Amino acid sequence: MPQHKGFRRKTRSLLTSDHSPGLSSLMVEYKEGQKVVIDIEPSQSKGMPHRRFQGHVGDVEEVRRRSLVINVPVGDKNKKLIARFEHVKPLKG
Repeated sequence: MPQHKGFRRKTRSLLTSDHSPGLSSLMVEYKEGQKVVIDIEPSQSKGMPHRRFQGHVGDVEEVRRRSLVINVPVGDKNKKLIARFEHVKPLKG
């Protein structure tokens, strides 16, 4: 069989979760310039960033109605991601 190139390819252990976060994780108010961690919620496929960004830290560039625009440094470049609130949590510390 040929190798498939889907969006969730090779994510069996990466995108498994034993619990789902509650409603309080969606109620967090984000501001521009705030640092956030990309933590993919596997049960929600809408607005999911690519698996290569799992665990990365970025800065909020823009707050939209249902999503955030995040600048993530990758190597010597800055990538711009659009991710929904379910897949993002604020950086602690």
